[in-house]
Amino acid sequence: MLAVTAIALLCVRGLFVASMLTGIYSLLTTALFVLLDAVDVAFTEAAVGAGITTVLFLAMLSKVSARHNDSSTLNFQPLPFLVVILTGALLVYATRDMPEFGDPQAPANLHVAPKYIKDGKKETGVPNLVTAVLASYRGYDTLGEVTVIFTAGVGVLLLLGRKRRRTSGESGEE
Repeated sequence: MLAVTAIALLCVRGLFVASMLTGIYSLLTTALFVLLDAVDVAFTEAAVGAGITTVLFLAMLSKVSARHNDSSTLNFQPLPFLVVILTGALLVYATRDMPEFGDPQAPANLHVAPKYIKDGKKETGVPNLVTAVLASYRGYDTLGEVTVIFTAGVGVLLLLGRKRRRTSGESGEE
């Protein structure tokens, strides 16, 4: 379903439909994260990807002109396409060194996870292991992620709320 939604996004021409499809894509991704038992990531994807981003897209659509430059041909630009293909190929190649999904012999399962499970409550004082990892062990990382999301949200709100400057010819005053 993710692939079908992505292909549909490539084919649509309307901005409203594209905005809705990105929200649908985020909801499907949220479901995938739930299936992978990454509920904390699923909550973030649902809130940011499907929720806030869709609302910001719709707010942006309310601010832009209704005029649409409808060209019957797509302007294919090979350089950006080549960059995306090469980056994707590099990322797929990089996954070859990763351990198999759920591999009990993976380094994270041999060294990191047992320490968190054994010492997490004693070292942090937090009874929930996920909260202990996110808030204590990875506290600075989590703070950094929240700061980036907050800064991006404030930036978008400032751009949406900015009033257009009128030139002297548009103001009607002479």
